[in-house]
Amino acid sequence: MNGVVVSAVPRRFEFKVPDLGEGTVSSEIVAWKVAVGDWVPEDAPLVELSTDKAVVEVSSPVSGRVVSLAGVPGDAVAVGSVLAVFALEERDATAEASASWLAPSSPEVVSSLAIVGSASSHAETGTARVMASPATRRRAREAGVNLATLPGTGTGGRVLRTDLDRAVASQRPPTAEVASKLAPASGVTEIPVIGVRRVIAQRMEQAKRTAPHFSYVEEVDVTALEALRLHLNARRSREEAYSYLPFVMVALARVLRDFPQCNAHYDTARNVILRHAAVHIGVATQTPDGLKVPVVRHVEALTLGQVATEVRRVSAAARNNTARREELGGSTITVTSLGKLGGIVSTPVLNLPEVAIIGLNKAVERPVVVGGAVVVRRMMNLSSSFDHRFVDGFDAAAMVQALKERLEQPATIFMAE
Repeated sequence: MNGVVVSAVPRRFEFKVPDLGEGTVSSEIVAWKVAVGDWVPEDAPLVELSTDKAVVEVSSPVSGRVVSLAGVPGDAVAVGSVLAVFALEERDATAEASASWLAPSSPEVVSSLAIVGSASSHAETGTARVMASPATRRRAREAGVNLATLPGTGTGGRVLRTDLDRAVASQRPPTAEVASKLAPASGVTEIPVIGVRRVIAQRMEQAKRTAPHFSYVEEVDVTALEALRLHLNARRSREEAYSYLPFVMVALARVLRDFPQCNAHYDTARNVILRHAAVHIGVATQTPDGLKVPVVRHVEALTLGQVATEVRRVSAAARNNTARREELGGSTITVTSLGKLGGIVSTPVLNLPEVAIIGLNKAVERPVVVGGAVVVRRMMNLSSSFDHRFVDGFDAAAMVQALKERLEQPATIFMAE
C-alpha cells in the first residue's frame, strides 16, 4: 500500500430522517449543506427539510466524513429512513489516507456523488470549502468562476445564486453586454418546484379544486380610520407604526362573534364543521421562500398594540425561518394584504381547512358623493372569499358589511358590546 498503513475501517453512522412533529410521515429535501466526502463537525448544518408547515434546517448529529446522502433536492424522504451515512473517523492525516474507503459500493452512493459533485476538487485547487448549493457549484464550474473568491450574502457566508449571477455578469466585456441586449434571447431556465413553493402549489390546487369559492368585494371609507391611525402613529416610532392590518384584525375578531360560521374549519375526514370560539388569525406573509401564513393567536383577547406587535413578530419569524411550527398553523381565518401593491380588487384563495379569507386592497383618496356633494375621501376595498359549501352568500355579505361599519366608525372597533 505504498508504505501507508490503514489501522482500521472507520465506524459507520446512519442518520435517519427525524420526526419533525405533528404527525409528519415524510419531508422534502430542499437543499444539502454538505457533499459526499466532506468532513462535517457535530451540530454543523447538514440539510434543509421541508414539511407542509415550514422549512427546517437539520444539523449533523455527529462529527465525521459524509459517505452517502439519500436523495436530491425535491425528493421526499420518509421519517425513519436513512438520510445520511457518516464515517466516524478523526480529521487527521490517517483519516485522509483512508479516504479510499469512501469509494461507493452501491448505486445510491454513485448517484449522490454524481449529483452533488466531488469534494476533492477543493483539495486539488487548495481552496477552502465554500458553502453553496450543488446547483450553484455546477453553474460556477460551467462559468469558470471560483466560488472561494465570492463574498457570500447568505446565512453564514453561503454563496447564493444571485451572488454567482453578479460575478458572471461582471466578467462580461462591455461590448458583449451591449450585444446581448440587442441579440434575440434564447435558452430556458429550469426551476425545480420544491420546498415551500411545492407546498404552496399543492395547497392552492387543493383549495381551488375542492372548495367552491364565493368572492365578495365591498368598498370602505377609511377616512376616519386614517385620521385615527395617523394620530396614534404620531406617538410611535417608525418601526412601531400602525398599518391598517391590526385595526382590521381587531375589528374582525369583534365581528366574528356574530358570524361564527365564518370562523370555522371543515374536517373532511369526519365531514364536520368546527366552529371556533377563539379567533386565531393567519397573516399571509411574502417571504424569500414564498408565501407563508404565520398565526396571531387569540386576537379576541388582545389590544390593538398587542396585535400589531404580534403581527410584526410572527411575520419577521416567517421571513427569516425562525418561526416555530405552532406559529405556522392553527389559524381559524386568514387576512391577506399586498399593502401598496394591493390594487383595486383581488380574489384571495382560501387557506384550507378555513372557510373564509379577508383581503385588504390599497387605500387611496378619490372623489365620492357624500350628502349630494362630491368630496375627496380615503377609500379601500375589502376583497373576501368564502367556501360556498358552508357559508351562504347572505351571511358572507352580512359579515363584510358588519366589518365595514366598524372600520368606518373606528370607535366601535374598541367597544366590547
